Amino acid sequence: MIRAMNLRLVYRPEHVKKPILAEVVLRKKVRLNILDAKVNGQKGELIVSVPLDGEQLKDLIKAFEAEGVAVETLPRIVEIDREKCTSCGACISPCPVSALAFDPSYNLQLDESRCVGCRVCVDACPLRAIKMA
Repeated sequence: MIRAMNLRLVYRPEHVKKPILAEVVLRKKVRLNILDAKVNGQKGELIVSVPLDGEQLKDLIKAFEAEGVAVETLPRIVEIDREKCTSCGACISPCPVSALAFDPSYNLQLDESRCVGCRVCVDACPLRAIKMA
């Protein structure tokens, strides 16, 4: 079974109002899941999960890039530096998939099976104790 890969798709202002995602999905006949989306009149950024690998994944990425969309593959592994982390919880609320939570002792825990590699927790951490590996 192919494990889904997460991609960050970034649309420039001139592409935000075009149905690029729909066109690429229909043309490539790929099923994808939108994990997070931030779109306004100036910029669009989506995190999508696609069940592809190898040449099929490369072909999909090329299709988006040909339409002017920047594509970044997202690493799936989040590392928490326990020496720096104070379990303040600043990363918990911003996480769009609830991958971070406190255990019963109020220590920060990561559920790697839920993490989509969106980097929101990395940016939210005031101590820079979280990074993508």
